[in-house]
Amino acid sequence: MLERAVLEVMSRVSSHRGLYLRNEEAVKQHLIGEIMQALGWAWSNPEEVRPEERTEDGRADYALILNGEIVAFLEAKNLGVDVLRRDEPLRQLAKYCFSRGVRYGILTNGAKWVVVKSFSEGTSLRDRVLFTVDLEEEPLERATLKLALLSKERITELERTSSLLSAFEMSYRELLSCGFGEEELLNFLMSHGRPSVISIEKLSGVERPRAVYVYENGWKPLPLGERTLKGALMSVLNYLEGRSSPGKAREIRQVREILAPMDLPAEKVLKILRGIEEEEGIRIGVEL
Repeated sequence: MLERAVLEVMSRVSSHRGLYLRNEEAVKQHLIGEIMQALGWAWSNPEEVRPEERTEDGRADYALILNGEIVAFLEAKNLGVDVLRRDEPLRQLAKYCFSRGVRYGILTNGAKWVVVKSFSEGTSLRDRVLFTVDLEEEPLERATLKLALLSKERITELERTSSLLSAFEMSYRELLSCGFGEEELLNFLMSHGRPSVISIEKLSGVERPRAVYVYENGWKPLPLGERTLKGALMSVLNYLEGRSSPGKAREIRQVREILAPMDLPAEKVLKILRGIEEEEGIRIGVEL
C-alpha cells in the first residue's frame, strides 16, 4: 500500500510539478496526505491528525496524535522549498516541538522528507536529524522502508528503529569493505530461523541428511523415507514422477524400481542427483 502511494505521489509530481512548486495546500492534500494515509494515519480524523495546531511560536501545520497525546508535529512546504538543505524551516519546526514538549518533527515538501528529534542536550539541530528521504533520488524500496518508520504503529519507536536501521546500513557497508559479497550477506540474513539447506554440489558423500529439498521459488521439503543419500534420491524421483506427464512418469518409476534394491555407493548417488539437476533444471539440497 505504501509503495503504491509513493508511486502515485511521484506520478503527480511529474505531471503537475508547476502546481506543487507554488501551492503548499496542494502539496498537503495531494502528496503528503496520500503518503500519511498509506502509513495508517486517518488524515481527516482530528483525533489522529489535527491541522493548524497552536504553539507559543506559531501554528504547526499538523499534529499527529496517539492516545490523546501529540507524538509529532508535521510541517509542510511547497515543492520549491528544498527541505533537505534549508535550515530555517527545520529550526521553526524544532521551536514548535520544543514549546509543546513534542518529541519528533517531520518536515516535508511531499517529495523530500526530514525527520528530527526535537531536543537533546548538547547537540545541534542537524545532529538530531534521524533520517531523510528523497523520493525523486532514492530507490523505491529504500525510500518506502524509511517512510514506514513514520507509520502509526511504529512512530512511538521512531528513535530506536531509525538508529537500528542506520547501524544496519553502516554494518552492511563495513562488511562489504571487508570483502564479503552482497549475495553472501543477504543469504546470511535470509537464512535466519530456517533450515540450513546444503546444495548437492557441496556434499562429499559421507553426510546423513535429515531432510531433502528441491528449489521452486524457495526450498520445498520432500518426504524422506530413510536418512541416507540414497533415500534422498528416492524422494527426488518420487517428486519428479508426481509432477511429470504420464509417459515420463512411467519412465521415472521404472528407474526408481531398478535403483531401489541396489546397494549404491554415495559417490554414484551424488552423480545421479547432479545429473537430475542438470536434466530437469532444478536445484536439490539436503538439511544435515
